[in-house]
Amino acid sequence: MASKFKTVYICSSCGFESPKWVGKCPKCLEWNTMEEDVINVAKTSSNTPLRKGNSVARTINEITVENEHRFKTNIPELDRVLGGGIVKGSVSLISGDPGIGKSTILLQICKNISKDLKVLYVSGEESAVQLKLRANRLGVIGENILIMAETDVQAVCEYIKSSKPDLVMIDSIQTMKIDELSSSYGSIVQVRESANMLLGVGKSLDVPILIVGHVNKGGEIAGPKVLEHIVDTVLYFEGERNQAYRILRAVKNRFGSTNEIGVFEMTESGLVEVENPSAMLLSGRINNVSGSAITCVIEGTRPILAEVQALVTATGFGNPRRMSTGFDYNRFNLILAVLEKREGLYFSSLDAYLNIVGGLKLEEPAVDLAVAMALVSGVRDFPIPDEMVILGEVGLSGEVRTVPRILERVKESKRLGFTSCVVPKSCLKHLSSVKGDIELIGVSTLSQDISLLK
Repeated sequence: MASKFKTVYICSSCGFESPKWVGKCPKCLEWNTMEEDVINVAKTSSNTPLRKGNSVARTINEITVENEHRFKTNIPELDRVLGGGIVKGSVSLISGDPGIGKSTILLQICKNISKDLKVLYVSGEESAVQLKLRANRLGVIGENILIMAETDVQAVCEYIKSSKPDLVMIDSIQTMKIDELSSSYGSIVQVRESANMLLGVGKSLDVPILIVGHVNKGGEIAGPKVLEHIVDTVLYFEGERNQAYRILRAVKNRFGSTNEIGVFEMTESGLVEVENPSAMLLSGRINNVSGSAITCVIEGTRPILAEVQALVTATGFGNPRRMSTGFDYNRFNLILAVLEKREGLYFSSLDAYLNIVGGLKLEEPAVDLAVAMALVSGVRDFPIPDEMVILGEVGLSGEVRTVPRILERVKESKRLGFTSCVVPKSCLKHLSSVKGDIELIGVSTLSQDISLLK
């Protein structure tokens, strides 16, 4: 009689299954990621609820979205990131480092919507008493908040069917387990099948589900990659535990933009929204210091001013050091090469350090010119005017190229009291409506921009 158990090796990075161990995953090409697991082949998760749907195809014109309903969390920063609120029947994944604020924001959602909606909070990591203590600290009370300390996914799904809550929260998916599967808690098989079962229940009952997901040591969501594929929205908390500010970013959103961010400050009473991120990021800035430049980035629909700091100093080693925080390291080296080749500023015997204040990660090319100017200011020890904002993309020939949504960036700079703005010369034709309100300095090459520091 054949055994009902079999041993497989599953890649912890991508979820690829192999009947034997290999040193390098054939799918994602990562080394030493194959982990042994034992699965029950006699029992499967065939009882997983299937998503209801129509068997007859309809034309796209016959389908209406008038009945689409969103739950407002009454946390404007979170609602903006979600695209306007939580969509009924959606499944959202919230991830981030330990202690970043994942469970805190779930309890704050409970506090805000429990007056009108029934919420089921399923905790697999804490007991009901521990959760109550944290809820008291955050001031979370309400008769419509149901607490369930359970790790059995099947029991959770049965309770969802019987109680029919308006919103379900799972904290966390790595603690959920299906008893029919012989693998351990947090394994790839358990995480995948548990998520599929919750997805089926949520879609069939039209109940939105918020799932907390842990991250691995590399900062990626722990478990199979399919977890991110099957959910509708993936939210990621960014920030350091020793810093007060948190950035909530949507890396996937089927019901809204993936470029929106929400900015929060962690306090004793929970996460507090930061309504003016630009002012927050520029607070504590020292005037009349070299190596500091102000630029403006677009995060979704919101322009945000950020400070770029550069420190250039003589190296004490044979090879100069290069370090970049919040800005792409390869792009940083590219800008250094352009400054050396086109402007004759040699950094080969100098250490160069670049930092984006406030924990922001700047990825768009519109900040290239600000990075270049900060480096020039640092190497010449000559400060950039405090009331100046610098915008532009730098090409390999030393030219300054146009940037998108330039009008929004300039208006945000003017709103925060900046009096001059360096922009690509080709963008001046789009800024006729703000001429006279703020000094616009058009440049077409790096040399023209650098001459402003003389």
